[in-house]
Amino acid sequence: MTLYDRLIAVKDDAYRDFQVKLVPNIPPETVIGVRTPEMRRIAKELFQGAERDAFLGSLPHRYYEENLIHFFVIAMIRDFDACVRAVEDFLPYVDCWPVSDQATPAAFRKNHEKLLPYIKKWISSDHVYTARFGIRMLMNEFLGDDFKPEYPALAAGKKGDDYYLKMMVAWYFATALAKRYDEVIPYFEERRLDEWVHRKAIQKAVESFRVTEEHKEYLRSLR
Repeated sequence: MTLYDRLIAVKDDAYRDFQVKLVPNIPPETVIGVRTPEMRRIAKELFQGAERDAFLGSLPHRYYEENLIHFFVIAMIRDFDACVRAVEDFLPYVDCWPVSDQATPAAFRKNHEKLLPYIKKWISSDHVYTARFGIRMLMNEFLGDDFKPEYPALAAGKKGDDYYLKMMVAWYFATALAKRYDEVIPYFEERRLDEWVHRKAIQKAVESFRVTEEHKEYLRSLR
């Protein structure tokens, strides 16, 4: 069976209708309607099969689900250098937020020193979903033990009018408020963020169970 055949065999028309509404910026005809567990299963089969390299080299893909599977496959590559090369090859073809957001390569977690220059490059990109991916990696990988005070400035400095880009910056700061409150609260007290991002980040933080009630009350006063 071809990959398309495998996807068609497990498609869900009701789920397709939901996905089309969720990702309005891509053509509806490119959405088959396959649920994430099925795509992850197919991705695992591809990763372990002889056709993996051919699939990763067959860009651009036609279907939304092929792009998701592509990133799922990349995320399973254990060698950092091979993984990041595959990421860089693929990022220019990412055309929507779910593809940008679904995969987190495991190889990144133990290679933060090597990863950081790539994150900085991705965030500086003019391609919305490359920049979004870079900010998400900064959020996922560098709000823990490897955090440095200068990292939030990388996200705060990313300007642009695209909704999905601004939302990622807001998501970064809402998460940082949960994990690094003392270090990032000055961004809100001194209103260093764009007004829309400022308000959206506070909204998301106030809705989060990871932010204390005391912090939420103070954040409400900063709206």
